Amino acid sequence: MAFSYSKKSFNIDALRDRAIPQDLDPEDAKELVQKLNDEEASRIPAGNERRTYGRTPNGTVFVVPETHDMVSQLLSPSQPKNAGDLFLLAFLGLHILSLFMLPKSWRVPVFLVVFFGWRVAYNVGIGYLLYIQSNYRRLDAWARKYKIFVNPRTGDNPRPFLYRLLKRELETKIPSDYNFETAPLEYNTWLLFRRVCDLTLMSDFVSYCLFAIANITIDPNETPFFAATRWAVGLSLVIFNYYVKMDAHRVVKDYAWYWGDFFYYIDQKLIFDGVYEMAPDPMYTIGYVGFYGISCIANNRNVLFVSIFAHVMQLIFLKVVERPHMDKTYSPPPPPRRPSSGENSVEDDHLDDPACDINGGPTLASTERPSPVHNLFGFQSLDLFRIADTSVVLLQIFMLAITFSSPSTPLWQALFVIHAAGWRIWYSIGMGFILRQQSAEKSWTRHFMKYGESTEEAWRQWKGQYHLAMTMTYCSFFAAAWKMYEFPQDWTPDYVFLGHVFGVALISLQIWTAASIYETLGEFGWFFGDFFYEPTRKLTYDGIYRFFNNPEGVIGLAGVWGAALITWSLPIAVLAALSHGLALAFHHFVERPHMRKLYAGNMRKDSGFMKSLKRSLPASLRRFPSSVDRVLEGTVDFMEEFMDLARPKIAAGVHVFVKDSTAMFKYPARISITRLEPDLAGFDPKDYSLEIEGKASATGPLTFSYGSSIKVRWTAPLNHSKWDWIGLYKVTDNPSRTVTRVASQGRWIPVENDQYDSPIANSGWLSSGILNSGRNRQDGEAQDFLSGEMEFNGDKLFWEVGVFEFRYHHNGKHNVMAISRPFEIHIEKFDEDDAEVDSEGRLAVAMEKTLLPLVQNCFDRDPEIAPNTVSEGFGGLVERNGKYAKRVVYAVQYMFGIEFAPEVVQADGTVKNLAWRVCNAKKVLVSPRAAKKRPD
Repeated sequence: MAFSYSKKSFNIDALRDRAIPQDLDPEDAKELVQKLNDEEASRIPAGNERRTYGRTPNGTVFVVPETHDMVSQLLSPSQPKNAGDLFLLAFLGLHILSLFMLPKSWRVPVFLVVFFGWRVAYNVGIGYLLYIQSNYRRLDAWARKYKIFVNPRTGDNPRPFLYRLLKRELETKIPSDYNFETAPLEYNTWLLFRRVCDLTLMSDFVSYCLFAIANITIDPNETPFFAATRWAVGLSLVIFNYYVKMDAHRVVKDYAWYWGDFFYYIDQKLIFDGVYEMAPDPMYTIGYVGFYGISCIANNRNVLFVSIFAHVMQLIFLKVVERPHMDKTYSPPPPPRRPSSGENSVEDDHLDDPACDINGGPTLASTERPSPVHNLFGFQSLDLFRIADTSVVLLQIFMLAITFSSPSTPLWQALFVIHAAGWRIWYSIGMGFILRQQSAEKSWTRHFMKYGESTEEAWRQWKGQYHLAMTMTYCSFFAAAWKMYEFPQDWTPDYVFLGHVFGVALISLQIWTAASIYETLGEFGWFFGDFFYEPTRKLTYDGIYRFFNNPEGVIGLAGVWGAALITWSLPIAVLAALSHGLALAFHHFVERPHMRKLYAGNMRKDSGFMKSLKRSLPASLRRFPSSVDRVLEGTVDFMEEFMDLARPKIAAGVHVFVKDSTAMFKYPARISITRLEPDLAGFDPKDYSLEIEGKASATGPLTFSYGSSIKVRWTAPLNHSKWDWIGLYKVTDNPSRTVTRVASQGRWIPVENDQYDSPIANSGWLSSGILNSGRNRQDGEAQDFLSGEMEFNGDKLFWEVGVFEFRYHHNGKHNVMAISRPFEIHIEKFDEDDAEVDSEGRLAVAMEKTLLPLVQNCFDRDPEIAPNTVSEGFGGLVERNGKYAKRVVYAVQYMFGIEFAPEVVQADGTVKNLAWRVCNAKKVLVSPRAAKKRPD
């Protein structure tokens, strides 16, 4: 395989034969690493030792040395040991020794505190380090700043003893394919980070086990059979936990186990089989069942609560740290669609179709697709101007008011259970019948077309009906469960305590399942959109559907069983059984036949979970039903075949509902964060200045267009601090001219580059340290001075109109040394009287010309997302990151007086569509009487 790249210094033979890193452009490096790893995979059979190639973010390609998992490198005699390993083993031994040295009464509280400390160090400490590395490359910046990997022979390493220590420790651990001196800084930083992880993770696990041992409870009243069963279950979970961890390590290796992709990249094709087909993020989900196994063995509630706490902390770590990094690294947004010359975009064709227009302008919906905005599901979509939402809210308030005000007598309990069963039957059988008829004859759509309505109207009315049935089904179930629940007077019995614990766990599982289904399917799939519109893409199994063919029927009704456990009530258990049975029937009689009709050739037989399960079974057992659906729902399969022969007019259905809410946090504008320099001797504010590049009238302030970049020039004395910084603020936020008492919220830039170890902070820095002669000063002084420039744009601007100022701060604190002249961020109102109209008297063309530069500013003039023409599509990042759309709708409202939701901008996708929407919104909303009063 031949390789040819632009850099003359590139030497493929030196990389392959002598493992000498080579520098390339980042894009070329990515291509080369992929090719080299593919070549290794095709040349060497699986299971044999292969050489792995990696690359750093700046394009250095290198051979990734082979490393081993945490446990084997510490405990295996065949693995080399260094001083760090011996220290870690001694440290863990000290933990174990303390179990026997401490008084018995001290063991539980001491190890509880120790484990809590290590768990916080793991999830918060390591989580913070990974967060700043992912977003700011901060660990790499620290390594460069403190020069810990600089060879002392250069004379530029202030700590040669530390360099020699690290070199000896790391080269001892990796005896082959590794050279400390030539390895990339990012890789060495990762190896050092690994040692921190080894200490933290091993101490976390050992302290947990010691806490469990200290809490082991022997119940004298426990029967031998129950004790043996408990130990068998506990050991089985621990063994399964070990299998999950080892199989996960087999797939992702040390690279992902130790978060290597936060530091460097290995481009290769991985096969995510085994436990990665059983459950999402198996190391953090099913990979924690061992903790519950240990809790079972310990027979102690304290251990169970600590296990739940540890698991929840780990899931938060996954949500806050790992998921955002994985999305950013492995799922970048697609680039904008650039139409070729002479090619009309889909949106242009769409505009020429009057049948698809609303009030003469472009609509977001058509006969092929529903509107992608103004969703119905979830708290974030609640809109009380919509009758469906108003009805749902009022009915639930009414339902809850009756629930809490009525007595819990047998009669009322029976009425609530019957009421819940009625809603469940309507939700399943009624909605299922409608969908089945829609699939066969488009009966629902035909009804609305009979009255001249559109497919979109039929879709909207269906969503309202289904949403109402779903919310009332679960609201009535909650009301029935509340009526049947009696608060325990005695929590001693295990069935009471465990019933509540497992009940809450099952309810949480259903909430997570529903959220995962909605995240995968979106609004269209949640409300069965392919019953109303032709699918636009082939069937794929993403998200939770990677693991289950029918997650609703397998784990999607876990919450109703959780309620049955908590209430410990037979009627609620019957309701749960009814709900689950109807869910399975709905899948077989409604969803599956429709899917077969649409996706017959793309439907798989075995889910990912079933594939993993079958691989673990003996060959003689693999002939059993080939999917989880068929294993759990075989009886319903038989019923389906029987009813199909009879041609029934029966359908059933159930779906999962959970109120999905996203907490929206707004940072307060006024936060006291002031840090002051105690001694400003030798620094005179008169020697500092700030000057903004821009034009201003003789009396008014400087004025900048909304979203325009603002360039600032500063001057400072020769002895100014390298930690000085300049921030952007509203004029009205800081009453003091000498001290800033409001947080900058990221709108700041250091005067010297690379002082704050943050690429985001350095973004916008242009120059500094430019020596100027005192002869150029205009204040009468003669001392020389320094100057520099910086540019504020993007997130470092205020995305609102108003009057603002820049402030120069001293030595990383909030002492103000200089304040710029105030300036205004302005959005010019659109003047319809002076605007040009087209041949048909419309303002759309003028609006397009006005909106294009505005949208480009709102998209930070980024070529990856900002359009060059009015017909060019927005980049994929606009759909993923809502901040860009929010900027546009703010400007549109200020400029035209029309308020849109951000989703409208994302759905329109072009300036042309957006201009048409604004134009026609003004036509509809402006009063004819007001239009007549407009002066000539």
